[in-house]
Amino acid sequence: MSDEAITDGPGTERTAPGRGVPDAAVTNAAATDAPAGPEAGDEPDSRPLDELLDDIYHGQERISQATIYRRAVAAELPAALLTRIAALPEGEYAVDEVADQLGGTVT
Repeated sequence: MSDEAITDGPGTERTAPGRGVPDAAVTNAAATDAPAGPEAGDEPDSRPLDELLDDIYHGQERISQATIYRRAVAAELPAALLTRIAALPEGEYAVDEVADQLGGTVT
């Protein structure tokens, strides 16, 4: 006895109930079709960056990119944020300049 395939639409196939493999849909959908992480349109959490900037700019007008990076590493900020900080050109930044560049909300 051979299994009969039933097609529900493009990219899907299942075996007829009671014949061979239990009834289970198989799709060709890409893994990116499934929701992963925050929903689309959600803003990334800028709190860790804002807290870092509040701390390091307390009483300071301008701070070097190297100092910002060192403090971000010490604060264990996410790797994606560390990469963006490392990509800043060398030089000194006011808090509003660095917040604009990195997506923070501190001004």
